[in-house]
This record gives sequence, structure tokens and C-alpha cells, in this order.
Amino acid sequence: MIDVGEKPRTDRVAVARGFVSMSRATLGILRRGEVEKGDVIAAARLAGIMAAKRTPDIVPLCHPITLSGADVEAVPRPGGVEVTATVRTTDRTGVEMEALAAVAAACLTVYDMLKRYERGMRIEAIELTEKSGGRTGRWVRPRPAARPARAREPRERSVRKRGG
Repeated sequence: MIDVGEKPRTDRVAVARGFVSMSRATLGILRRGEVEKGDVIAAARLAGIMAAKRTPDIVPLCHPITLSGADVEAVPRPGGVEVTATVRTTDRTGVEMEALAAVAAACLTVYDMLKRYERGMRIEAIELTEKSGGRTGRWVRPRPAARPARAREPRERSVRKRGG
């Protein structure tokens, strides 16, 4: 573990996100509140907050720090559930790992509560989107450049002969 004792305490914030992709049918079950295990969104939020608080227990060499706040949102979107975590502290080291752990745990909870309906869900794109504070200051994930549209090649059509 690195020694952070000489570093000054500063306000620090980290934001992470992830996505659980699923079929329309499974998303419909979630949106209608028909999940047998209960409220998926509430459980995911709680799991994320708990994971942020317990990150040093699951990530080796991660400093235990006092969190001043942890917000986790799980929002149904087309194709699945988007999870975002914002974690704050005033301490000597950042909260990136706490934000990432929060997102991972919330996504796992969504999967766990919906796996009865669909085993093929995917947990995707867990990533840090921004952080601020500390020696390195503010960092924001650059947005991916838009890909140039590819010209479509004409599809071959099969022609079926009638009456013959």
C-alpha cells in the first residue's frame, strides 16, 4: 500500500457508469414491476452504496477512506439498465475505485434479480467517466469520436420464380 500520509486532504469526486443489456421482454418485466424478487432499481442502488463503503474489503491495497457521499442511479433505458455512481470524499486519496465498485455491484444486482427471466444479459462498459480533486486535478473521459457513416453495399436479392 502506498503511503499517502504526507498528501493534503482535498475534496475529491469520482463518477463511474456501466450498463446491463437485456432483451425487450426482460426490460418490460422490470418496467412493469413484475420481478419476483422485488424492486430491482432500489436493490441495485442499495448494493452500489454498500459496495462503495466496503471497497477496501474487496480490492487489495485500496485505502480505507471516509466517504462523504455516494449516490447510485439505476435507470431503465432502451436495451437495458444504465447505472451511474457518484462518490465523494475529503481525504488524501481518490474515490475512483469506490465509484467503480459501486457500479459493478449495482450491475451484478440487476443481473441477479433478473437472471430468472434471461441468462444472456450482459454487463458492459463499466468505466470511470470523470474524477476531480487531488494532485492530478480534474479528468473527464473524452467522448468517442463519431464514426463516419459507411456507404451501404447493395444487398443481393433472391428472386423467386412464380409458378414454376
